[in-house]
Amino acid sequence: MAVSRRRALQIGAGAGIVAAVPAAKYAAWSTTDRTRDGFPNAKPPTEGGRSWSNWSGNQVATPRQIAAPGDIGELADLMKSAPGPIRPVGSGHSFTALVPSDGTLVDIGKLAGLIEHDTDARTATMGAGTRLRHAARLLDEVGLGFHNLPDIDVQTLAGSFSTGTHGTGSSLSALHDHAYGLTLVTPGGDVLDITRDSHPELFAAAKVSLGALGVVTNYRLHLRDSYALRRRMWVDPVDEVLERAEERFRTHRNYEVYFVPNALLAADIAHDEHTSEVQGIVAEEDGNEMLEALETVRDHLGWWPWLRRNVLAAAFPRGQIEDVNEVYWKMLSTTRPHRFNEIEYHLPIETGFKAFREVARILESNPANYYPVEIRRTAQDDAWLSPFNDAERMSIAVHAAHREEYGYFFTEIEPVFRKHGGRPHWGKLHSLGYEELHALYPQFDEFNELRRDLDPEGKMLNPHLAKLFGETTHA
Repeated sequence: MAVSRRRALQIGAGAGIVAAVPAAKYAAWSTTDRTRDGFPNAKPPTEGGRSWSNWSGNQVATPRQIAAPGDIGELADLMKSAPGPIRPVGSGHSFTALVPSDGTLVDIGKLAGLIEHDTDARTATMGAGTRLRHAARLLDEVGLGFHNLPDIDVQTLAGSFSTGTHGTGSSLSALHDHAYGLTLVTPGGDVLDITRDSHPELFAAAKVSLGALGVVTNYRLHLRDSYALRRRMWVDPVDEVLERAEERFRTHRNYEVYFVPNALLAADIAHDEHTSEVQGIVAEEDGNEMLEALETVRDHLGWWPWLRRNVLAAAFPRGQIEDVNEVYWKMLSTTRPHRFNEIEYHLPIETGFKAFREVARILESNPANYYPVEIRRTAQDDAWLSPFNDAERMSIAVHAAHREEYGYFFTEIEPVFRKHGGRPHWGKLHSLGYEELHALYPQFDEFNELRRDLDPEGKMLNPHLAKLFGETTHA
């Protein structure tokens, strides 16, 4: 957002911080240790040194083995004999405990790449272990593109699809909705080729499966011609941004809002298809510097809300601050250098902004909060465990730096989301179990029955999945 830590500190100095700050209050605030209890969440390696951690470091495991099968046959043999629980592992970008196991972690990174494509039909088959950015580049080379992408580009296709990962756009559905077929290796080692026509119920379940039905090895995808997008970004007072948000969600292909707690500011970003000559990104934002600036101002001025808001108001530009164009996958997705933990719920459109305003008040009641909140929308689809299978929904995501406390996600933020009819993102932090989930999803019990048929011994169940599906496990 064109603001850096240096810029913020320069403005703070110009505002007379050094002369005005009462030394005792400043010292007490600036020396506060905000490291959460238990950080880092590291277990000692088991014998042989096998250990695993997710990206943010809040989930760890010491499995008996980490297997990386080179082909489907090797994976099928592994599924028959591997010690359980057997859990597929993607890029580690889930904050929930979907992956941890003391048994076997299955890395399908070797099952990656563009297997085949038909440019005229706009279809392709890709290995499920392909990372999103790599997949987008491979498709772009043959003139094809994804309909949409999420804002982080390092997840695998299997991890993204299986957790209902999404981008933003009122008319754009989540990534899994564009699969028309997949190959699944079951817990018993059977290899199933699944389409909507061949296995309609299993297909509806397997698109968003949480890795509970087995291990997906490839996807067959409906795509489109590759394309370019024009991105525009604005920074204004949060009330102004919210007043125009509804209209902009309707009129722009991709639209999202970033709210900055304890700053009275928000940014909104719109992407629309660009059909003229592509110029390439000429004024790319540096989100890393922006977050460092917000954290620095929090650390120095969190105890003095008035001055903090004024320093940030002076540091951030106003109005339209960006107008660039580039190939779509460079515009929609990035690699996040700043690690964080996150809770995200998907809310009915009619309650979304009301829930956001309540969440904003909660976040601004604590001066320690500085991480921006994301507001996005996703269109309806029909996967049984898709959070969007009943209607278009608004997604609200709250973040905390990976080393800092996030217990308030569950005690303060989640109750608001639940009160307003929210469904949690499967890969992001939530506290729900079977009783809550089967009430939220009309076909949850059907999914559970199908899961038991495929996995009668519960080989895919770690403690987290056992909680979700109301089962017991010895893991």
